[in-house]
Amino acid sequence: MGVVSFVCRQEFMTSAEIITIGTEILLGEIVDTNTRYIARTLRGLGVDLYRTITIGDNVERIAEAIRSSMEHADIVITTGGLGPTIDDPTREAVAKAIGVETEFREDLWQQVVETISRYGRKPSENQKRQAFVPQGALGLRNPVGTAPCFIVETPRNAVVSLPGVPAEMEHVLHESVIPYLQKRFTLDEVLKIRILHCAGLGEGMIDEKIADLETLRNPTVGLAAHTGVVDVRIAAKAKTEHEADAMIAEIEAQIRERLGGVVFGADDDRLESVILEAVASRGLSLVAIESGLDGLLARKVPHTASIPNLTPDSLMDALRAARAESKADVALGVSVYMEERAAEMAMITPKGEKTHRITYGGPPKSLPRWSMNLALNWLRTTMEDTA
Repeated sequence: MGVVSFVCRQEFMTSAEIITIGTEILLGEIVDTNTRYIARTLRGLGVDLYRTITIGDNVERIAEAIRSSMEHADIVITTGGLGPTIDDPTREAVAKAIGVETEFREDLWQQVVETISRYGRKPSENQKRQAFVPQGALGLRNPVGTAPCFIVETPRNAVVSLPGVPAEMEHVLHESVIPYLQKRFTLDEVLKIRILHCAGLGEGMIDEKIADLETLRNPTVGLAAHTGVVDVRIAAKAKTEHEADAMIAEIEAQIRERLGGVVFGADDDRLESVILEAVASRGLSLVAIESGLDGLLARKVPHTASIPNLTPDSLMDALRAARAESKADVALGVSVYMEERAAEMAMITPKGEKTHRITYGGPPKSLPRWSMNLALNWLRTTMEDTA
């Protein structure tokens, strides 16, 4: 079919919404990884993602969600619901949202036949459902699966329907959808993201120090609080990656100057990896013990022993014993006391011994992770002081 005429609103950033379809996702039977993958891909194209939605296998509700997304965004991407069974409703839902009927497409049917024949089988009659698409839709080849994909165009929107199987979705997205979107919406900008990881200050205190930067329009700066760690996100849109990187570098320098040693890493850095590197770079070895953390610290730091029911008074004794047995230079201990909403931390370095007690006012189930991260950051700052 020919591509219909459309209007690109180039004076604004192109926007998108993602709709994942499947009752199994709503019921928690499977984890939706497609949204994250598509979101990161759109981000790289400089597309603003407004919203993501998950809808069960219901034609009316899916159609309503698509119509709503078309009002807010230029690009609407759906995943899932393109299989051959009666509970695969995406084709009918998109057609309903657009206000057209579905139509059988012989070229798409041949794709289905060809794919199934590779396995030495003939397609069943119900698989013909996969060759129906909304009238006038642009068919997309899916060479790695049996579900053809399609794009429905309106003067403003592109409604893109992709399979729910991640491998199929990713292939069609890169091979067909991205080139289409780049041409249709003149996507000639890139969006780069830099994440600075912080520990030692809460979200509120970090906000006070960089509040003026959070009002910038490009680059933008935002905060995301985790358990004992706060992320500072810097996002820049530009014509080239080089320009975006330069914009980010300027803001990053200001943030690091204001926050100092609170920033422990960036992007893929993790608190435990930064600490292990710091210990190793000083030619030291590390041993750790935990109590009441259910192996949380042991999964992060090698040579960590889990010892049940350590009291605050016995924590340091257990740590001395572990250090002596392993002949390690540095030892870190963390013991959590759920009833008291508290944790005891202990540390031994070549410079001596010290302990620290912390109390927690947040959700009880977060106490172990919070305590672990505070203990790891305590060790990090101690290592920096010994440099």
